[in-house]
Amino acid sequence: MAGIAADTPIPTDIRLHRKSRLVEIAYDDGERFELACEFLRVFTPSAEARGHGPGQETLQTGKREVEIERIEPVGTYAVRFVFSDGHDSGLYSWDLLYNLGRHRDELWQEYLKQIEAQGLSRDVDTTSRPQGGSCGHHH
Repeated sequence: MAGIAADTPIPTDIRLHRKSRLVEIAYDDGERFELACEFLRVFTPSAEARGHGPGQETLQTGKREVEIERIEPVGTYAVRFVFSDGHDSGLYSWDLLYNLGRHRDELWQEYLKQIEAQGLSRDVDTTSRPQGGSCGHHH
């Protein structure tokens, strides 16, 4: 699988802090990020959340309490987070993790804006229910 730039920093340590629901990602240059489980879940790269093209993303909702059960390495280029809501199809490549870390605050603000604009909630999960044709897809 291509897509990793040669200069993408590779984490030296990825640590799950269960109590605070944070994942700490450390790099050998001393840079480190703390990403909330909710944040990682909301920005999952999985196809079901991202859709298959721009504008097809499904806004992930109701994930405030989500936890990460475990972190599984995928080859040498990514990790898989297994979330307490059963979601485990997102592969977080090193460049994605780095970007999430670098842009965490802007991304999070943008997410909160979208949730508010759509009248959704971080406490009510509207994404994991079976969709009864109300999701705007035309087949």
